[in-house]
Amino acid sequence: MEGYILKRKVISYVLGGLLFLIMVSAQTTQQHETTPEEITTEEHLEHGEADEGFSPSDFVFDHILDAYEWHILSYDDFHLSIPLPVIIYSDTKGLNVFMFNRFHHGHEDYKGFRFESHGENKGNIVEILEDGSTALPRLDLSFSKNVLAIMFSLILLLWVFLSVAKAYSRRPDKAPTGMQNLLEPIILFIRDDIARPSIGEHKYEKFMPFLLTVFFFIWFNNMIGLIPIFPGGANVTGNISVTMLLALFTFVITTINGNRNYWQHIFNMPGVPWWIKYPVPLVPVIEIIGMMTKPFVLMIRLFANITAGHIIVLGFFSLIFIFGEMSVGLGLGVSVLSLAFTIFMTMLELLVALIQAYVFTLLSAIYFGMATEEHH
Repeated sequence: MEGYILKRKVISYVLGGLLFLIMVSAQTTQQHETTPEEITTEEHLEHGEADEGFSPSDFVFDHILDAYEWHILSYDDFHLSIPLPVIIYSDTKGLNVFMFNRFHHGHEDYKGFRFESHGENKGNIVEILEDGSTALPRLDLSFSKNVLAIMFSLILLLWVFLSVAKAYSRRPDKAPTGMQNLLEPIILFIRDDIARPSIGEHKYEKFMPFLLTVFFFIWFNNMIGLIPIFPGGANVTGNISVTMLLALFTFVITTINGNRNYWQHIFNMPGVPWWIKYPVPLVPVIEIIGMMTKPFVLMIRLFANITAGHIIVLGFFSLIFIFGEMSVGLGLGVSVLSLAFTIFMTMLELLVALIQAYVFTLLSAIYFGMATEEHH
């Protein structure tokens, strides 16, 4: 039993990933696409729109996109949600800090700002100009649901790993118990079956902090996103800003650690005829495009798989309301099938949550191994 993996290194792994997680959180506080709470009948009438009944697209996107408040429950005109801090800077009004509930779910203006529930800037907070028009503020650092979820997962990660590391310090060279039994096999699997074979025996250790952090960050957030009640339900890994930053970290680490052999294979690949490489640099251009598409594929794969799972589950729920508008009995009958398929998809999503964390970690390790591989 190689207890030093957790006893001495897990603390450095977690703390080394702390900055990484904070940067992810900061990224998602920038301008983001959100959707408001479902617009009430009165709002539709105010804007000259007829009540069109249940809208599956609004129902789905209201749940999978980011928001300035954590929605918990709605019934008719009753809305229960947790408002989040709004932090906005504009040239004319300066810095403004207040809670999102000042907008009353987008029904009122506050301090010259408005939450747009329709139009070009739908889902964003805009500044009301002197002529009555609106514009996006210069800087929007408001907290969103995904940011709060990332902070919660950060605290959970720190608590779990620091507790396990402390347990190893108290009981050195003894068999693991409790949470140690769950985490040690996973950490050893990432080390022995992902990092070592992909990167190499002598170079894998320097990449272990990132690989462990990104694996548990993705896995924990995937699992928390499947919990339908607070603090679960946030679609963190289904947010393309988050997956983009995760992939960007992999790209930066790969680029920084690329050795001479790695760059030679990109710009002057051995064994390729000179007339293909020069004067028209066909092979280098193809290699550079391939280098750029690797993080793009990482970003899209994680984003698409997690988002697709949520959309499918919400689609089954939408069928209940669609058929329920036709007939109450038909809605009750469809609800049985929808609930059964939803349970099945949720069980499948538990597996997908782990697989997507594994795939992202494995591909990152493969890219690191390609960048540090020595010439044979």
